[in-house]
Amino acid sequence: MSEHHKIHYVELPSTDFAAMQEFYGTVFGWTFEDYGGQYVAFHGAGLEGGFTPVDKAPSRGGAMVILYSDDLAASEKAVIATGARITEHHDFPGGSRFQFLDPSGNELAVWTKV
Repeated sequence: MSEHHKIHYVELPSTDFAAMQEFYGTVFGWTFEDYGGQYVAFHGAGLEGGFTPVDKAPSRGGAMVILYSDDLAASEKAVIATGARITEHHDFPGGSRFQFLDPSGNELAVWTKV
């Protein structure tokens, strides 16, 4: 299958690399590769990506990264256990999801089929 015009990599703005690694490693089991404090790549997310440094939290309302979960309730519990804030819940034909703010203020979602 051609990779032409396919989403290849995702970068999440980060105000704190250590907090982002702790959060995503604890909740979702991602692993990380540090590039000298200037960039952190993440692995195990289904799509490769990284954390890019920013001075302030990103604004909400941009593109949404949505993760899949086999157990939505357990995923939400893990997010809440880190102190992250749940921002929304949605039920829709065929599924449910919740949205949350990560330690740098990025809003992401987790969904599951029903």
